Amino acid sequence: MKRSEINQIMHDATAFLNANRFFLPPFAFWTPEQWQTKGPEVAEIVQNQLGWDITDFGSGTFSQTGLFMFTLRNGHLDNLKTLQGKLYAEKVLIVRENQVTPYHFHFQKMEDIINRGGGELLLQCYNASLDGTALEDTEVTVSMDGVVRHFAAGETIVLQHGESISLPTRLYHKFWGAPGKGTVLVGEVSRINDDNVDNCFLEEVGRFPEIEEDEPPTYLLVGDYAQYYGVQ
Repeated sequence: MKRSEINQIMHDATAFLNANRFFLPPFAFWTPEQWQTKGPEVAEIVQNQLGWDITDFGSGTFSQTGLFMFTLRNGHLDNLKTLQGKLYAEKVLIVRENQVTPYHFHFQKMEDIINRGGGELLLQCYNASLDGTALEDTEVTVSMDGVVRHFAAGETIVLQHGESISLPTRLYHKFWGAPGKGTVLVGEVSRINDDNVDNCFLEEVGRFPEIEEDEPPTYLLVGDYAQYYGVQ
């Protein structure tokens, strides 16, 4: 992805979130120059991968296969060993019409996906095979807002405003915005999240984008922290 495209996505996302009365924390808008002045007091942001996360999954076509995320809060996987500290994570996602997040599951993270506003969110789910490499043609059982629901493998599930679905570990899922319904504001509440080790995609994808630096970054992606934040 070009840095100019990422900068524009950040600009558009901020406008969309503001219009929906969802506001990002102050660190979202620290410039690269401000980041270079930060010390150990912001280590949690870096270590727990809080902040801007924009990817096209290596597709080269963000509007068709891609996702905007901002991680608002998160713990570290080490917290699960002691059961101390934050054991949860929260993200806000923006999903455009027909913009697909490809099939994947998580090894340890259970998550709730919530339609917070905008359009309709569509999902398809499959149980994973024992080795995790294939989709099983078996009934899928999930909880939706506290109600147990059963779906055929790959059946399209619709989330209207305020509706949510709880996705257990090792459940393959993909999602996209319903055509003609508008961009979707999506919430994600989950167990601790670490995208470096906890994602299993059905097909090989690039989880974090390779960036062509055609202009300076407006704000930093989580993948930029190592370059700009001096306290490691």
